[in-house]
Amino acid sequence: MFTERTSVGLDVHARSVAAAAIDGVTGELVQAKLTPSYEHITAWVQALPGPVAVTYEAGPTGFGLFRSLTAAGIRCEVAAPSKLQKPSGDRVKTDAKDAVHLARLLRLDEITSVAIPSVDQEAARDLVRAREDCRGDLMRARHRLSKLLLRHGIVYFGGDAWTGKHDLWLRRQAAPHLTSAPTRWAFDSDYEAVLATRARRDRLDAAIEQLAADSEFTPVVRRLGCLRGVSTLTGFALAVEIGDWHRFTGNSIGSFVGLVPSEFSSGSSRVQGSITKTGNTHVRRLLVEAAWHHRARYVAGKTMRDRWELAPAAARVRGDQGNRRLHQRWVRFLERKKRPTIANVAIARELAGWCWSLAVLQE
Repeated sequence: MFTERTSVGLDVHARSVAAAAIDGVTGELVQAKLTPSYEHITAWVQALPGPVAVTYEAGPTGFGLFRSLTAAGIRCEVAAPSKLQKPSGDRVKTDAKDAVHLARLLRLDEITSVAIPSVDQEAARDLVRAREDCRGDLMRARHRLSKLLLRHGIVYFGGDAWTGKHDLWLRRQAAPHLTSAPTRWAFDSDYEAVLATRARRDRLDAAIEQLAADSEFTPVVRRLGCLRGVSTLTGFALAVEIGDWHRFTGNSIGSFVGLVPSEFSSGSSRVQGSITKTGNTHVRRLLVEAAWHHRARYVAGKTMRDRWELAPAAARVRGDQGNRRLHQRWVRFLERKKRPTIANVAIARELAGWCWSLAVLQE
């Protein structure tokens, strides 16, 4: 229940903060326009009749304001934007109105808070997301180079692209075919971008491998590695993005990452649509990619056994059970002539549950 005297709503932006405070005793509404300085915001809140509780929406400004207010002894809730109740007939939106709306919802205890990561978890998450951005940059750089060659009728037929053999072909065969100087300059620029981005990705991979081997996330990463498709990079990303796995159950984690079907039901009719795609996009992509590994026949090879050696016995047994179960699910989907993409999403949803069971497993 809301027990503080004053409820404060903050509409936080990069260069300004709209603040609204409601006094629960007098009913007075106080509004102000503040700077983004944590000290300025904290001082303004401390000047209000106490005790005070504050809320603001989660967004690109991060959790620094939450930590500053909490350090000053002020209760702060970071609201999940997608869970906020909004009047259906309201057609006027301003920062001041948003702040007042947040303050009223806080007083009514209608705020759904997000999980606040620790400083170390947020730092590890920044590293993982930098690697994710680098992956996208590398894909785009490769596409620019390959499409430049395609426009000039130069296509590689020697096997898989972006291997050592393909790189040799680019330098020795593709480049000499570009006789125009401007086109060759464009090729050199795009090829240099591919090499630089790939080197940056490799450096980030090495940093993640080092952190995954010796950090607070290491036990979880090693247990998750007992599943097929969950390498060190994937396991570390899942560990830092999810954070506290105990917030979920095996059933609820699928909905958290948006892998459950949307539903439109009323009365006796029940209609299910495509997956909701809510929650953490990065985690959902990792699970969908990992699910494809369970389509092939299950054999515990050297790579899997090496990862098993780092995990406790209970995790190895659980991981083996999960690998067998997920492959059997793939077989049944294929026997029923399900489209592979649809089947893979269903496998990814169940894989999320297996990841949860390993993450919360007591060593």
